[in-house]
Amino acid sequence: MDLRQFQALVGIADHGSFSAAAIALDTVQSNISGRIARLEDELDTLLVDRTTGRLTSSGEIVCQRARRILGEVASIAADVVALDAAVQGEVSLGLIGTTGRWLVPLLLDAQRRRYPLVRLRIVEGTNSSLEPRLASGQLELAVLSQPISSLDLNDTELFAEDLVLITPRSHYLAERSEPVSLEELATLDLLLPLTGTTIRREIDEACAAKGLRLKAIVELDGMRTLASLAFDGYGLAILPATALPSHLAGDFRAVPVDGLPERRVGLAVRRYGFPSTPVRAIRELLFQLVAEAGSLPQGVHPLVGAEMA
Repeated sequence: MDLRQFQALVGIADHGSFSAAAIALDTVQSNISGRIARLEDELDTLLVDRTTGRLTSSGEIVCQRARRILGEVASIAADVVALDAAVQGEVSLGLIGTTGRWLVPLLLDAQRRRYPLVRLRIVEGTNSSLEPRLASGQLELAVLSQPISSLDLNDTELFAEDLVLITPRSHYLAERSEPVSLEELATLDLLLPLTGTTIRREIDEACAAKGLRLKAIVELDGMRTLASLAFDGYGLAILPATALPSHLAGDFRAVPVDGLPERRVGLAVRRYGFPSTPVRAIRELLFQLVAEAGSLPQGVHPLVGAEMA
């Protein structure tokens, strides 16, 4: 086995075909076919279904290992370069949607000042889409809602965020000076996170403790889309405080809710392997940014200590 065989397999997994993998790896299709055939011979198993171009179950297993191996090789190169020069390399970062809106600008400004030779690849998504990509090696870091479900990941607390009721300014609840109670919340038709997601479990557990159950007119696994529906007039929504952007604050209000827990957010990495120098640099930079409470949006509370930052 050699690295080019692993690159070919990962290329097919990522791009969907032998020809697309060849383009991505700057080679010809016959080279990709030959590398896969030799790898299959060595392992005595079929790794790619030639009819569909999709990986077989054996191919998926080998691909997971291959991503880790290729990631470690890339980390070696980045670490060696960092010994003699400024930190440089590529870092792939996953972010849950509402957090990306305010954290990405802070990160980009800090990264350009501190590590101008680091290239960031940022992927937005939900826990359910980002966790598998981080575990498989497609991402190197991810900012995720806690608790995470994957046993292949470790995470460290980053910040907590208030959960609020997003209402139009014309709604009677927008005039309230005191928080809305869970009992009042249970009388409303709501746009809610999808049942079973991390944030929905937190909401449901708080309501169940009081014998209450919320009424959902729509459930979605995606805070950005849920927020868009609320801003387009489809209903009131329970969302993290930062889901309300400043340019819409004149038309909508984030009403505090008494009894809802804060959403807790952590920074996750793979449990196995050692992150490269650029990945460690961006990880430390994220901790530092969140520890500086003065730069955080209203409703966000740092959990990372000064010693971590």
